[in-house]
Amino acid sequence: MKILVTGGAGFIGSAVARRAIALGHSVVVVDVLTYAANLDNLLSVEASPLYHFLQADICDGPAMAAVFAQHQPDAVMHLAAESHVDRSIEGPLAFVQTNIVGTAVLLEESRRYLASLAADRRDAFRFHHVSTDEVFGALGAEGAFDEETPYRPNSPYSSSKASSDMLVRAWGETFGLPFVISNCSNNYGPYQFPEKLIPVVILNALAGRPIPVYGTGGNVRDWLFVEDHADALLTVLGRGVGGETYCIGGEAERSNLQLVHMLCALLDELRPGNKPYADLITFVQDRPGHDFRYAINTSKISRELGWRPAVDIEAGLRSTVEWYLANEAWWRAIAERGFKGGRLGLLASA
Repeated sequence: MKILVTGGAGFIGSAVARRAIALGHSVVVVDVLTYAANLDNLLSVEASPLYHFLQADICDGPAMAAVFAQHQPDAVMHLAAESHVDRSIEGPLAFVQTNIVGTAVLLEESRRYLASLAADRRDAFRFHHVSTDEVFGALGAEGAFDEETPYRPNSPYSSSKASSDMLVRAWGETFGLPFVISNCSNNYGPYQFPEKLIPVVILNALAGRPIPVYGTGGNVRDWLFVEDHADALLTVLGRGVGGETYCIGGEAERSNLQLVHMLCALLDELRPGNKPYADLITFVQDRPGHDFRYAINTSKISRELGWRPAVDIEAGLRSTVEWYLANEAWWRAIAERGFKGGRLGLLASA
């Protein structure tokens, strides 16, 4: 296939692009190159004849129309989004613009493009919307999200993603746009932008800075290795049933504090310092409206598409720490471009 990947210079999008090219698909990456995008994430494929990059904004209808006209994709994998919850607390309207308005523009241009195709290509076309488990809200100590869980988003980020999910379904039901939706748990792995929890822990530890843990560290997440997620997304694109939703998880629940201790232990082994890195753990003011727990029931994607995560959390975290240790130039370049890594999302700072 020729796949249009929006947000393809980001963390998950670049993993999808690399995986798709490895499988022999042609990939057109569209990215506006906001602060979290990084073309260095695509260096391993930039010389491939199967790769093409375009800097463009999904909110720009004429630009998107031109992309479709020029490249004639067989499928869209829509990953372009503002994604950091803390940033959505400080600046929610940027999330409304990109995640809601941008998705609506992309859907409308996809619909127009679809109408221009011959019948056989129109029947094969697919719009895959990549979303998050955060649209479902928070869980208590028991249970897990699945494809039938009602939406109850609690942050501006998750609300904007819930809205975009609904738009995709509406364009499918009203206009006949062929679609699939996937909702994933927390991703981690190489190339993750340094504002997210796991790279924050690794890089703060290496610098000897306090390792911030929100509240008591008791909030629980299911952790999904990004390469597993890329594989799952391409599985859904290729074999998923039109109009269906698939929940994708890593089958690896850990509290934030457990995760931080696992990372500190790996760093003690791989880059030992003068004292245990866990001594740097510092409990800080919690995020407003911090969801207590997320967990994913992966039985549908396992049963219907034969997919399960291949990388357990111990192996995935080790691989991730090793990657950050071996790729200092990658994360130092981000700091040199102006990323400071300070705390965001406290209401007092609004």
